[in-house]
Amino acid sequence: MPEPRSGPRPLPGRRAVLSAAAAGVGAALAGTLSGCSTASGGTSRGVTLRFSWWGNDDRAARTEKAVRLFEKEHPGVTVRTSNGEFGAYLQKLATQAAGGGIPDVVQLDYRQVSQYAGGDALMSLDEFIERGTVDTSGMEHAFLRTGTYRGGQYALPMGRGITGFAYDSAIFKRAGVGTPRPDWTWQEWAEANKKVTALGLRSPDGRRVRGANDGGGNEDVFEDWLRSRGGELYKSQTELAFTEDDLTEFWTFYDRLRKAGAVAAPQDTVQATNTEMSPMGRRLAASDFTWDAPFPGYVDLLGDQVHYAPVPTTDGRQGAYFKPSMLIGIGAHTQHPKEAAQLVDFLLNDVRAGDILGFSRSTPPNRTIAARVGRTLKGPELEIYRYAQAMEKYGLDAPPTAPPPGDLAIQPTFTRVHQRMIYGRATPRQAARELIDEANKELRS
Repeated sequence: MPEPRSGPRPLPGRRAVLSAAAAGVGAALAGTLSGCSTASGGTSRGVTLRFSWWGNDDRAARTEKAVRLFEKEHPGVTVRTSNGEFGAYLQKLATQAAGGGIPDVVQLDYRQVSQYAGGDALMSLDEFIERGTVDTSGMEHAFLRTGTYRGGQYALPMGRGITGFAYDSAIFKRAGVGTPRPDWTWQEWAEANKKVTALGLRSPDGRRVRGANDGGGNEDVFEDWLRSRGGELYKSQTELAFTEDDLTEFWTFYDRLRKAGAVAAPQDTVQATNTEMSPMGRRLAASDFTWDAPFPGYVDLLGDQVHYAPVPTTDGRQGAYFKPSMLIGIGAHTQHPKEAAQLVDFLLNDVRAGDILGFSRSTPPNRTIAARVGRTLKGPELEIYRYAQAMEKYGLDAPPTAPPPGDLAIQPTFTRVHQRMIYGRATPRQAARELIDEANKELRS
């Protein structure tokens, strides 16, 4: 595997950095859209690029530092940057795309790739990759397909994330539940939740502590469950790959656990907008489905007895997969495609940029940079880094291509329909039929 380019620099601190990548699994952070701009010393070529991303202040500071280094290495190129919180960023980008002017270089959510590639707002990267302007040789080939649309490469991963369960090992041990293995099953997970609930532990507000959050309304949980059975969410850009029976079985599984008191109550599920407000964050549950990047937040909140467990399997088959925490692409209407491609390559492959960015967008996709930065990690960051290595060794199916544009609307619909079900306004079968009807409308519109 080729080494990333350029020489080494001292690594910055990382503990607070990793939590910044939580924005990449879709959590809307509080804040207002902000921007900043600066110019390099020389402007002989007069090239100005616009580069936009979302994230917290720490990610912004690191990204700015890496961008300034790029400017120094490319005299005459100015990069004007803007960043904001996730929700406002997505809204602004949609407005820009509708007006035909997304930035030259842009950070993307996994669910946006098909939307903007299909809407001619993103430029294909294939030519830049073929010419070597953007080097992808240090990245896993199967992982690169997460940024493809209809066979073309329109975006590249900026970070590699994976799902799992944050769990309180002290409570699990007290309940007689051993350390979860990569091959533990959904049924074993369900029994663990029942054992935890049976302890009769009390939360700060006096209620019984449940085994886990209710992940029935999380499309990511359903996807992992579905993939563990050999299925997938989408057959094509316009067609679902799962059936009403599949979703009914999944929602019935969670419905029974909720009625048995093994997972969180409805009122706590609907309040789970972030780590602090999740059932586990409020000490109402002993475990919580989450992405690797936000996991350290649970340790900070609850203590070092919190660890990261694999997603349950179906007869040993893992449904989890490596997913981009976020991706990077080039606006289709850029006037400076070569320089935009050079910036993309620099952020992904330059070792000095890798040192600066660290794990601020989860595990770097360039394997050499990831290993370099990984050697400096400690605590929960080291735990999730090793977790990803263990899961890779255990064996995961290749990730799917980017989901269809309709998934942007299907994801919140999935949560909304599930909430109707947990409040008794629909049976699992009725809710499944409602979701599929609405999903088909979105995919075919």
